[in-house]
Amino acid sequence: MEKSLDTVFAALADPTRRQILSMLLEDDMAVTDVADPFEMSLAAISKHLIILANAGLISQEKRGRVKWCKLEPDALRDASIWMQAFGQFEAIHLDAFERFLKSEDIPQEPR
Repeated sequence: MEKSLDTVFAALADPTRRQILSMLLEDDMAVTDVADPFEMSLAAISKHLIILANAGLISQEKRGRVKWCKLEPDALRDASIWMQAFGQFEAIHLDAFERFLKSEDIPQEPR
């Protein structure tokens, strides 16, 4: 599972790939349609699609002469489960922490 998590997170680290995944939430898309909103070559988009496919986040298939991309949401399941483990911790409220420090009369660093 670790290698697949690493691959998924590496694929998600790039904003172009995250945008592609968001686009594919709507429906399957032809590679040329995926490339359309980006100011980069079709070859560059194809490299992003290969990374997403290798991570299992999308699948690609030929339909006639057109290559189509489809979102594979199950690939995010392990990553989602891993991230949810961190949801059990409460967010730190800095204002409340600062008030606590003042009430304890703990010297603070100058700002």
